[in-house]
Amino acid sequence: MALRIGDTAPDFEADTTQGKIKFHDWLGDSWGIIFSHPKDFTPVCTTELGYMAKLQPDFQKRNVKVIGLSVDPVDRHSGWAKDIEETQGYAPNFPMIGDPELKVSKLYDMLPAAAGDSAEGRTAADNQTVRTVYVIGPDKKIKLMIAYPMTTGRNFDEILRVVDSMQLTAKHKVATPVNWKEGDDVIIAGSVSNDDAKKIWPQGWKEPKPYIRIVPQPK
Repeated sequence: MALRIGDTAPDFEADTTQGKIKFHDWLGDSWGIIFSHPKDFTPVCTTELGYMAKLQPDFQKRNVKVIGLSVDPVDRHSGWAKDIEETQGYAPNFPMIGDPELKVSKLYDMLPAAAGDSAEGRTAADNQTVRTVYVIGPDKKIKLMIAYPMTTGRNFDEILRVVDSMQLTAKHKVATPVNWKEGDDVIIAGSVSNDDAKKIWPQGWKEPKPYIRIVPQPK
C-alpha cells in the first residue's frame, strides 16, 4: 500500500522500549513523529537518535509525541541506547519500536512485501529504505513524509520548523513562504477571497502580485 500525504497513518500494535503500544491510542490527540532506522548500531542513526533526544523538550512543547523504529528487536535497542548516550550525550527519551518481523516497515511501505518476515540476517543496506520521517496530525492523517539515504543524516531542526508551519497553518488561514521560520511574515491562503481577507486582516496586506498577499504571522 503506497502512502501519501492526507492518508490515514496505518494503525499497529508493537513492542517498544517503553512497553507495548497500539499506535493510534498512544498518539491520542497529539501530533506524532515516526522516524525509522534500517538497523541498530549504525553510525548515522546513532547521531540522529541522540540529537532527537536533545530536541525532545521542544517537541513536547508543541504537543508532538516522538517515536523511533528500528528493524531489530527491542532488547538490542536498549544496548544501543547506551552507546548513543556515551557518544552523543543523550540517550533516547522516547519509545523505540522493535520491528524484527518487518511488519511496521512493510505496513508503512518502507519495505516491499517480498522482504520476508524477519530482520535476522538482513544488513542495513538490505533495509536502506527504512529511513523515513512521518509527521502525523491529531486527526491521524499523514502531514509530511521525507525519505533519506543512509549516508545523509536527517535535519531535525528542519522537522521542528515544518511542525511549526503545519501547526500555524492548521489554525490560521495562511501558508508559509520559502525558508519561513517562527515570527516571519506569512501568506494569506489562496482559498481566502479578498472580501474575507479584509475581515480577518482589516489593516490590509502587502501584495507584490494579486496572488501573493503577505501579512505578519498571526499570534
